Amino acid sequence: MAFASIYVPNSMVQTIVRAEPDLRDRAIALVDGCPPLWKIVAANEAALREGIELGMGGSQAQQFCKVEVRHRSPEQEKAAHAALLDVGWSVSPRIEDTAPGMIVLDLAGLTSLFKSLENIAAILAERSSRVGLHPNIAVASNIEAAIHAARGLAGITLIPPGEEPERLSSLPVEVLLPSTEILETLQRWGIRTCGALTALPLLQLSERLGTEGVFLHQRAGGKYCRSLVLAEPETRFTEEMKLDYAITELEPLSFLLHRLLDQVCARLEARALAASAFCLRFDLKDFMEEESKVKNKSSVSMTESRIYEKILRLPVPMRDSKTLLKLLRLQLQSDPPNGSIVKIILTAEPARPRAGQKGLFVPDSPDREKLEVTIARIAGLVGNSNVGSPQLVDTHRPGEFRMFPFSPASEESAGSRKREPSSRRTAIAFRMFRPELLANVESREGCPFRVSFRGARGNVVAASGPWRTSGDWWETHGWREDEWDVEIHFNSSGKKQISHRGAQDGLYRIYYDWMRRSWFVRGRYD
Repeated sequence: MAFASIYVPNSMVQTIVRAEPDLRDRAIALVDGCPPLWKIVAANEAALREGIELGMGGSQAQQFCKVEVRHRSPEQEKAAHAALLDVGWSVSPRIEDTAPGMIVLDLAGLTSLFKSLENIAAILAERSSRVGLHPNIAVASNIEAAIHAARGLAGITLIPPGEEPERLSSLPVEVLLPSTEILETLQRWGIRTCGALTALPLLQLSERLGTEGVFLHQRAGGKYCRSLVLAEPETRFTEEMKLDYAITELEPLSFLLHRLLDQVCARLEARALAASAFCLRFDLKDFMEEESKVKNKSSVSMTESRIYEKILRLPVPMRDSKTLLKLLRLQLQSDPPNGSIVKIILTAEPARPRAGQKGLFVPDSPDREKLEVTIARIAGLVGNSNVGSPQLVDTHRPGEFRMFPFSPASEESAGSRKREPSSRRTAIAFRMFRPELLANVESREGCPFRVSFRGARGNVVAASGPWRTSGDWWETHGWREDEWDVEIHFNSSGKKQISHRGAQDGLYRIYYDWMRRSWFVRGRYD
C-alpha cells in the first residue's frame, strides 16, 4: 500500500497569495484580532528576514515599509482547503482531511492508471498549482511517515518501504506536533531530531514521558500504523473574498470576479465537473435609497437590503471563466447593487459537463457559450422577460404563453432527427398581432360582413364562427370572447394583394371582447 500526504506550508499566507497573486514575491505578514489589539499570526520567509516576528503588534508591523500587512481571512482559508481537497479527489476517491492545509490520499491500485507513484506526485503538484497552492508532497507506505515527511521536507519526496526511519531521522521533532511540555523536555535533553528521539531506550522514555513519549517514539521511527478517516466530498463550490476597501464600480469588481471564477473553475476541472448555476452574493455598505422610500421601510427591511444576491442559471453546464464573467457583467449592468461592496461570495452548483458528438452531415450550430452571451446582451436591451423560448400555459385563454430560458436542442437529437416527406410537412401558420389591432366590424344577421382596421376597409366574403371562450371570471383579468375566422378582400378585383393602406387580402381571425366591448383583429393565417 502507498499513501500520499499533501501539506501546504504556511497555509494562511498562501491563502492570501492565492487571492492576490501579485503578492507572491513580496514580504507578507498577517494580522488577526481587532485594532489596536491585533497581532502578527503568520508571515513568510521574506517578512521574517525584514524583522517581522510572530506576536508583534499590528501597528508596529506597519512601520516596515517593505512588508505587506494583510488581515487573516478564515473564509478564504476554508475555500483554499476545499480546493486542496478537490485536488486530492481528482486522483483518489479515498481522502482523509487530516488538518488545515493537509490531506492524505490512499494510492492503492492507482499505479495502473497513473503508471507510477512519481507520476502521481507530479500530477498532484501540478493540479495544486492550478488552484493557487504550492504544497509539499510525500509518498510512503505508512500514513504517519508520509505526514511527517510532508511537514519537514520541501517539494516531492518518495520514501521506499522500510526506509522510513532513515528518511525521517533528520527531521526536527516539531514535525511530530508534541505538546508544549513534552517539547520543552526534549529540548532540555538535547533531542532536536527524530533520529535522536528514536535512539532513546523505549522503556526509560515511557517511564519519564508516559504514553505520549511512546507514541512520539513510534511516529519518529515510522512504525506507527493506523487507518484513514475518510472525508465526504463537498457538493458545492464556494469562494469568498472580504475586501479591505468598498467597491462601487464595475471594472474593479470584474477584476475580482474573474479571479474568483478562475479559482472555482479550476476546482471544478479538478473534479471533472462543470457548473449549472452560479449564486453571486454581495455584502453592501453605505446603503443608499430614495428619501421617500426610506420613510416607508422598517429597520429590518433595511438590514435585508444590505445583502445583494444574483443567481445565474446556465442553459448547459460550463466552466469557462471568461464566458461566465461576461454573463455576470451583463447581469450586473442590468441590475446593479444599490450600495458599495465589501464582501463577495461566489457559489457554483456542480453538474456533469456536457458531452456531444457532431455528425458529418449536420450543419454547424452556434457555440452554446457564445449564444448564451448573445442572449444575455439582448436581454440587457429589451428585458429578461422578453427573451427566451415561448411555452404554452395550461389555460384556454387565447394567445396565453410564458417565456422560459432558451435551450437549444442537443447535438445528438439534431443529428438523429429525420426529415419528413414534404407532403407531411404541409401546414398553415397563424401570424399573431401583438398587440392586437383595434377593429370596426359591421354585422348583418349576427355575422360580420365588413371589417375595417389600420385605416383600410374590406368586405367579408366568408366567415366561420363564433367560437365563444371565457375563463378566470373570479379574477380581475378574466376574459370572455367571441372569435370568428373571416376571409377579407380589400379591393374589388378579389385578388390577394396589398392595398394602398397597408392591409392585405387573406384569412383573418377577429374577436369581440365582451369585457372591453370592442372588436379586435388577433392575427392572420399565412
